[in-house]
Amino acid sequence: MNPIDEYLYSQKEPYQSIMLYVRSVIHKALPEVEEKFSYKIPFFMHCKKPMIYLNVLKGTNFVDIAFVQGILLEEKYTDLKNYNKRKQVRSIQVKSLENFNEPMFIQLVKDAAIFMENTDKAWFV
Repeated sequence: MNPIDEYLYSQKEPYQSIMLYVRSVIHKALPEVEEKFSYKIPFFMHCKKPMIYLNVLKGTNFVDIAFVQGILLEEKYTDLKNYNKRKQVRSIQVKSLENFNEPMFIQLVKDAAIFMENTDKAWFV
């Protein structure tokens, strides 16, 4: 098993199910996305730059789906939150899949990919 699979399958429920589902939706929205295990968490790379990462932050009860260039997307996607006062990363916190808006998330992933294609660096702040 690769490190990303090990990470995902080692998560407790409901986090494991959420992360596996989100992973499948990311690949559905952007088949060319590449996965990379870095900083002990899964990243989804586009144009060889980190675009999204998944994490369960200590002391929280949600999966944090973090968009590296989220600051550029937060006006259009009000579900993106500035959790922990991050400079440019914005994220969606998912506690369960019941209210997960897949069509919106697919469009968000596609829009994030467009920003990534048009920037030299993922981290710009």
